[in-house]
Formats: sequence, structure tokens, C-alpha cells
Amino acid sequence: MLRDEVMTEILCYEDSYLQEFDAEVTAVVGKGVVLDRTAFYPGGGGQPPDTGTLTFGGQGVTVKRIRRTDGEYVHELDGEFPPVGTKVQGALDWERRYQLMRTHTALHILCGVVWRDYGAQVTGGNMEPLKARMDFEFENMTAEFAHEVEGLINEEVEAARDIEIGNLPREEAFAIPDLIRTKINLLPPQIKEIRTVDITGLDLQADGGTHVHNTSEVGHIRVVGHESKGRINKRLRIEVDA
Repeated sequence: MLRDEVMTEILCYEDSYLQEFDAEVTAVVGKGVVLDRTAFYPGGGGQPPDTGTLTFGGQGVTVKRIRRTDGEYVHELDGEFPPVGTKVQGALDWERRYQLMRTHTALHILCGVVWRDYGAQVTGGNMEPLKARMDFEFENMTAEFAHEVEGLINEEVEAARDIEIGNLPREEAFAIPDLIRTKINLLPPQIKEIRTVDITGLDLQADGGTHVHNTSEVGHIRVVGHESKGRINKRLRIEVDA
């Protein structure tokens, strides 16, 4: 989920709004190709990998997903593979990606509110475009609680808080209280630089995903369900208005 030393330059780590890019094929691996640079998010932290197209030689080929295999980021293609050295133009399925950005930021708003107001850590989570779930370390959860949380998280959307991306050395990052919000620290020891997502005044977390620039971009969030996943593990389900 977080950054380490890789051969492919992952452009979306620095600019999540980049929709198109130029690149060169550096390898053909299995059912896909490796590029020297890409704006496709490879997945992680509950956020699915991007889809889109690669264009070369006047034709476009669908990118079904991007996955990491033996340390390389492989763009799985549905069609002809361009050979090594080919110049390609990549384009994201932007509607899907932007929906995922809004959804991912919505989860951080939810996490920030629950931590700030109730002191509960995250035990799991997942998302798809405009839908997500997050699990928290709660013994009890009621419909009244879910309704209360919905009001609080939408206050943060309306507060139009800026969101900033940063990078910190591992030791410096770990000196920040509550930077890791999951119950278990999932950061591999080889990760030396920690990418952070800061919803100004609400939530600072280690995170490798793509996010919007301001909470107002998320739109209205609905808490559509709550359930128990164990004695001290409760789940909230959310949906973001299209």
C-alpha cells in the first residue's frame, strides 16, 4: 500500500488527478506488460486497482487491472501485447477512478470521526466505486449510533477541509501518535518512507491510495448498514451519492 523502491514510477502517488500519460514498455510478463511509468493505481489499502486503456500503433487495448508480481507492476491487457520498447499512451477509466477517490476519502473521514469522537481503531475495510465498509473495535453498535455518525461525517464533508499528501522517513512517521489507525501495524519493515494523507484538522494517516483535494468533493455520505462481525468487531457500510 505504501511506497518502496520499484522500477516503475507510480505517477498517481504524486498526482491522483493525472488521467493520461506517456510511457514505454520495459517488459512483457505473463498476460501483461510492465511500463517505465504509470498513472494506474496498483491497488492496496482496500482500494481496487485501476482500469483503462493503453494506445500504441493506432490501436487501443483495455487494461483490465494492474497487479504486482515479483516486484514488478504488470498491466494485464485484453488484447495484443506491445513489445518491449514500444511507446504507449495510457488513459485511466477516469469516472471509475474518481469515484474510488471520493470513496477512499469518505472512509478516511469516517475513520477520523470515529477515532476523534469515540476512540475506536480500525480492524478492516474495503471499497468499490461509491460503496465501502469499515470495521471498528467496538463492543456494541446500534442504529442510533450509525445515524449519529452519518451526521458527523457529513459535517466534515461540508467543512470543505483540504487534503494534503506527504512523505516522511519511517522513524519520523512512527513518532507521530495515532498515525497508524489499524489495530495491527501492516507496514512491512522494508518500507523506509511513509506516505501520509492529511485531512486538515481531522485525520492524519499513513496511506498509499488516491484521494480528492478537498472533502467537499466527496459529496453526501450515507451510512446504509451496520452489523456485528465479532465480540469487539463491528462494521459500518457507507454509500456515496453519485
